[in-house]
Amino acid sequence: MRARRQQNGAFQRRDSSALKGFRRPRGLKTRRAILRKAVNLASLEGLEGLTIGRLASTLRISKSGLFAHFGSKEDLQCAVVDEARDIFIESVVRPAFKFRGLQRLRALCENWLSYGKARVFPGGCFFSAASLEFDDRPGRVRDRIVELMKKWLGNLEQAARDAQSAGEIRKEVDVRQLAFEIQALAMGANWSSRLFRDQEAFRAASAAILQRIDQATEPMQSRE
Repeated sequence: MRARRQQNGAFQRRDSSALKGFRRPRGLKTRRAILRKAVNLASLEGLEGLTIGRLASTLRISKSGLFAHFGSKEDLQCAVVDEARDIFIESVVRPAFKFRGLQRLRALCENWLSYGKARVFPGGCFFSAASLEFDDRPGRVRDRIVELMKKWLGNLEQAARDAQSAGEIRKEVDVRQLAFEIQALAMGANWSSRLFRDQEAFRAASAAILQRIDQATEPMQSRE
């Protein structure tokens, strides 16, 4: 049980307060179905354009029906961010936690790139787009995105730090800098894929990231 909690520490699961009032199975199922549609819509049109009225129109349900689940536009946006987080955990984070150290670091990177290339969200990586959209917008939505992205970078850094402690990464390597570079390359792949419709963006990013990790490892550990 403790190990499962540690696995989810990077991107914590939905707070219990977020589900207050929606404990019944039917209510939970309806809410999750709404949020999945909302995440896809937000990935294409942006979070700021996601309103209760816009979502109600897309789903062909009444605004009052959505207000029963989300009290405001900001509540809806925060719930969508949390839903995207949960999907990201299942696609990227959790599968990597069966490994440790260098293997975990590589798995996190490979899973992220596969998730981006596969377009789990129709508009590409949800958090890449949301980070750019809300980087200068104060408020709860931005705060939540910042928190989640810090945790993601912390995942990369901790995996690299564990690899360093195990002798898989050289002692002089700045693991925080390594995590920053990995994330920058991954974000660049998503940007190039979306803006230029570059079919080779994720392949190029994968090669660059694996090369950067190899540069940080001891020669005997390279490409294990």
